[in-house]
Amino acid sequence: MRTAPVAAGHFASGVPYLRVGEGPPLLAVSGLTPEHKNPTGFERRTELGRVALLSEHVTVYLVNRRPGIPAGTTMSDLAGDYAQAIQHELGGGPVAVHGVSTGGSLALQLAVDHPELVRRLVVVSAAYRLGPGGQQAQRDLGNSIAAGDARGAWARFGRAVAPGATGPLVAGAMWAMASQLTPDDPSDLLATIAAEDAFDVLDGLGRITAPTLVIGGERDPLYSPDLFRRTADGIPGGRLVLLRGKGHLGASAGDVTAALSLGFLLGG
Repeated sequence: MRTAPVAAGHFASGVPYLRVGEGPPLLAVSGLTPEHKNPTGFERRTELGRVALLSEHVTVYLVNRRPGIPAGTTMSDLAGDYAQAIQHELGGGPVAVHGVSTGGSLALQLAVDHPELVRRLVVVSAAYRLGPGGQQAQRDLGNSIAAGDARGAWARFGRAVAPGATGPLVAGAMWAMASQLTPDDPSDLLATIAAEDAFDVLDGLGRITAPTLVIGGERDPLYSPDLFRRTADGIPGGRLVLLRGKGHLGASAGDVTAALSLGFLLGG
C-alpha cells in the first residue's frame, strides 16, 4: 500500500480537514473528539489508517466539526457545515459520504437534510439515534468532565465502548491519557455530546435517496442490532452488515470494515 501525501486545511465554515488520495471526493466524518481540530500524533496516524484503503481510490476529506460551536448547536447545524462545503468547495455534489460513530450520526443527518448532496453513503457504528447505553456513556462523559473528573470520565467511557476482556486495558489507557484527552476548554466536546443526545432521524430516513450501507457490531454496547437494523430498513434500499462478535471499536475500524466500505462506495 502506497503512502499518499496528506494536506491539512479548513473549509470556509471553519471545519478542519485532512485531504489524502486522488479521485472523486469522499467526505469522511470522524467520530467524537475532545477538540474540533485536525488530529496530530497517534490520533492522526489512527484516523489516516482508517481511510488508507479508501484513499487509494478517491480523494478523502477527513473532517471534524468546526471549533467554537455554541451551546444549543444541533446535529442539523453541524451537518449544514458539511453541506456548505460540498456545495461550494467540493464541486457542488453529490459526493460519497462515510461516517463513523458520531460521524455516522452526522452523515445520516446530512443525508436526511440534504439528500441531493449525497451520492453514496456508508454509516459505521451508528444508527438513527444512540442506544440507551450510548446516551448514558456520553452523558456521563460530559457531566464528569464538566464536574472536573476527567480521569474518571475517560476511564468509565473506555469501559463503556470496550466491554469485556479489553475494557480494563482501554479504560486504563484513557485514564492515563486523560490530561491529553481533556482540553482546557471542553465546550466543543460538551456541545457535541448534547447535540447527539437529542439526535433522532427515524422519521427522516425515508428522505435519504443515496444507496446506503450500515455496518454495525453485533455486540456494540452503545447501540443494538435492532437499532442498526431499523436504520437500514428505514432507508429505501438500505443494506445492513452486522459483524458477529464485534463491539463498537471493533466494528469501527479494521480490514473487514474498510473493505466493505470501499466495495460499496465504488458501487459494488
